[in-house]
Amino acid sequence: MSWTDLGKSRAVLLTTYRKDGSAKGVPIWAAPDGDRLVVWTQASSYKVKRIRRNPAVALQICDMRGNTKGDEVLHGTATVLDADGTEHVRKVISGKYGILGWLTVNTSKLFRGASGTVGIAIAQTQP
Repeated sequence: MSWTDLGKSRAVLLTTYRKDGSAKGVPIWAAPDGDRLVVWTQASSYKVKRIRRNPAVALQICDMRGNTKGDEVLHGTATVLDADGTEHVRKVISGKYGILGWLTVNTSKLFRGASGTVGIAIAQTQP
């Protein structure tokens, strides 16, 4: 599996790390953006809090229920983006996921406001 395969998959299992070091994985939409992957999520989610504390993440291809497809894991460093970066991620996610992505992003923006969600950029690192 390559970084490109992650970008092409329908969902990825994004694993972040708790204070005690234990891993917590969640399925999430991801899209390629140059040499990085971007994801989009609620600004108040625990995964965002964990990334701010520890930017190390692990990624696997999965389905939307979090069932992984294969054993290979890629590692990365995540960065929570500012408002401009988040707006860019919204466009990238909408582009990849078509009408469903557009509806999800814009409905969320309508109900949560522009600051209710945040974009995250993930750069690949070596394990």
